[in-house]
Amino acid sequence: MLKKLFLITLVGGALLAPGMEAGIKARQKRQGARIHQGAHDGSLTRREAKRLGYAWGNLNRQIRRDRRDGGGLTRRERVKIHRKQDRLSRQIYKQRHDGQTRNRR
Repeated sequence: MLKKLFLITLVGGALLAPGMEAGIKARQKRQGARIHQGAHDGSLTRREAKRLGYAWGNLNRQIRRDRRDGGGLTRRERVKIHRKQDRLSRQIYKQRHDGQTRNRR
């Protein structure tokens, strides 16, 4: 029974892995678009947009580096990336909704 459960978990994890990597790329694109939109519509100040942009760029570089290192992302790397994406997503939300706006001239 335990052996069967292990096999099901192993096969299920292998099937989810490629989709998770595609999800990472799509999520990065959406987060970049959210930062850009916030800078464009004034819901982010210049400083907020700059800081979030740096954080977003650093995460992108880490993802590329992790993919290059071992021919793809390990499970541990994917979990770490998802956590960082979660944190960045919360930061974007908080900054866009904190009431500070960029003065339009």
